Amino acid sequence: MSSASEGRILSSSVPLLTPPPRCATLLTDDGVPVEAVYEPCTAGAGTPGDAAAGGPAATPAIVVAHGFTGSVDRPAVRRAARVFAQRAAVITFSFRGHGRSGGRSTVGDREVLDLAAAVAWARELGHSRVVTVGFSMGGSVVLRHGALYTAESVPGHTAVCVPAREGRMGSAGAHSDAVVSVSAPARWYYRGTAPMRRLHWVVTRPSGRLVGRYGLRTRIATEDWDPVPLSPVAAVPLIAPAPLLLVHGDRDPYFPLDHPRMLAEAAGPGGAELWLERGMGHAENAADDALLARIADWATAAPPA
Repeated sequence: MSSASEGRILSSSVPLLTPPPRCATLLTDDGVPVEAVYEPCTAGAGTPGDAAAGGPAATPAIVVAHGFTGSVDRPAVRRAARVFAQRAAVITFSFRGHGRSGGRSTVGDREVLDLAAAVAWARELGHSRVVTVGFSMGGSVVLRHGALYTAESVPGHTAVCVPAREGRMGSAGAHSDAVVSVSAPARWYYRGTAPMRRLHWVVTRPSGRLVGRYGLRTRIATEDWDPVPLSPVAAVPLIAPAPLLLVHGDRDPYFPLDHPRMLAEAAGPGGAELWLERGMGHAENAADDALLARIADWATAAPPA
């Protein structure tokens, strides 16, 4: 194992399957253990000369960031991974406070460190091109991660991640080459819809956090944000030159269409591609296989930054 990965992967196991998924526990820069699963690309598996046969360096990797109350083993996340794996290698993981990961959910703040650990793992496995795809809360996290973690070329060294804003130390290779944000909010503290008012009750009230822990299997931090993290709309213009795709349903019950339009406008001319999906609801549960396949096609075809 390279020195870059020492202390990050706490444990791993490789089931005897073909192609074999790989399970690991990653350690974030602030010391939180995060469960993760790596699945090789299944395109043309077993066929000589296919992309997967060229090894990880010849295959892009997609890192999936789930929504609030999701986890690596939720059916919608597994379905997205299955579709994405037809075109790329896939890493899924559970954000802190979710699934078997440690810590408590900060609902989009320090989750950027969880995503950075998963992206760095993809590069340690040999993938030179890594695309982040996030849903809802995960959609806001991939936007902020894309703004904070950038690749700088250092003579004689590999790319170094530099989270220049917010002052956090980053991991080598934790930047993304392209970003896809699905059903993300444009701004924090939004309470304009009934589902978001219910979510704020879950996050901010002691009784709501009990419901989150025992009903939704999500452990939520009690502390307020301090400082308030960079908002999605403020993060978007900082992602360039990495390609950015924004996807949103016109029947999203959480965030109406002014959110994706605000994000697209903030990106500036040519800064983002916007897909407004007719009849789609919210996040990974509402994304059908056809949409997931189109997202994967975009992710694997988008030119590197």
